Amino acid sequence: MKTNPKITVCTMIALLPMAMCFATAGTVDPAQSAWHKKYKTQDNAPDPSEMLLNTGKEPELTEGFVPLFNGKDLKGWTPKGGECKFEVKKGMLVGTCVPGTASTYLCTDKSDYKNFIFTCEMRWEVDGNSGVMFRARTKAGKKGVTVFGPQAEMEGITGDRFWSGGIYGQSCGGYFYPVWLTEHDAARKALDRKGWNRLTISAKGNVVKTWINGVPVAHWVDQDEYPKGFFGLQIHKGSKGQVVWKNIRVKELP
Repeated sequence: MKTNPKITVCTMIALLPMAMCFATAGTVDPAQSAWHKKYKTQDNAPDPSEMLLNTGKEPELTEGFVPLFNGKDLKGWTPKGGECKFEVKKGMLVGTCVPGTASTYLCTDKSDYKNFIFTCEMRWEVDGNSGVMFRARTKAGKKGVTVFGPQAEMEGITGDRFWSGGIYGQSCGGYFYPVWLTEHDAARKALDRKGWNRLTISAKGNVVKTWINGVPVAHWVDQDEYPKGFFGLQIHKGSKGQVVWKNIRVKELP
């Protein structure tokens, strides 16, 4: 069978069923070259030419969602990892870094979330690295319980990397989906450094996508390593950091 040289990747993608369609990228932004050099050797680091782009509209966020946070107390949640502080203030969930302790994750007691759309709003009172674990698990270690798995990165309001919405493999090999491509320019500009930010995560089968304030960021295909697990709100270890969350909701999918 002869191959038609005029048939491009786009043409072949167009012939696939709609559920299988995707867009690929491949160019590291020159402004991200130093970050690419630093992270490209991590275990999970993807080949830029094989990364997929999230070109989809943020899911509808009104119908079928249930709250994960009641605005009164931490019922349904358990902190794991370190000793950073989580509390409820004025109907919002506040996480505060405690210097000298490990990264801490406020985790849902329900631990079998599989297919879902998750959304929350968050802002920083004090700059510090954060994120939302999903399909996460724990393992016992010499220093106690370790939370591991994929995390939607929310890296803070200073710095020059701009990878919020990317997907990090927490305690399991580093970035699954760094936000370093030229095509990620809008995604790197999506974070509001002064106000609230809406993070949305869609997980259907092994396809995971993220949005920041409605702007598409990640399109990651899991290799069936993390089929289900719990959600966890991170306060990263360090000298400072305080993050506020509200409107934490999930819609489970068939």
